[in-house]
Amino acid sequence: MVIGIANLQPIVALIAGVLILIVPRLLNYIVAVYLIVVGLLGIGLIR
Repeated sequence: MVIGIANLQPIVALIAGVLILIVPRLLNYIVAVYLIVVGLLGIGLIR
């Protein structure tokens, strides 16, 4: 089974949601990391 971005996003979102419920202060870091990764994917630096 090939794991692509489309398969990975729901899993990452679920993990992030649970972490935010447990430790709300993590929200800033989770959003920042997500935006950086999406930006790098968007400009093609990460395949």
